Amino acid sequence: MPQSHLESPDYTGLIRLLVAPLLEFPEALRVDCEVHPTNGRVWLRLAFEDSDKGRVFGRGGRTIQAIRTVLTAAAQAHGHAIHLDIYGSHDQSRKPEVSKKILPKRPPSRAE
Repeated sequence: MPQSHLESPDYTGLIRLLVAPLLEFPEALRVDCEVHPTNGRVWLRLAFEDSDKGRVFGRGGRTIQAIRTVLTAAAQAHGHAIHLDIYGSHDQSRKPEVSKKILPKRPPSRAE
């Protein structure tokens, strides 16, 4: 059961806790959080050095998917829906590199 009567989680602190240890340049991490209390939506915008992209995404996107899972669980516990956008650190105005859920890879098809 959603506990929306409780104080909203510290999404910024949570994303810093999850992402900063992965980064070679944690001081470059930028997090922007926007919580809309009327509709329960949360937008997290994340930026870091382009050289750290592989560390955050992980092989096959597994690391970023795990981070999304933790964020989603925290949001759902408070009746929120969360959306994560990831930007390059040098150009915050461009389109986000990842703005939708990462889908699992399909098994290779067998050529017979």
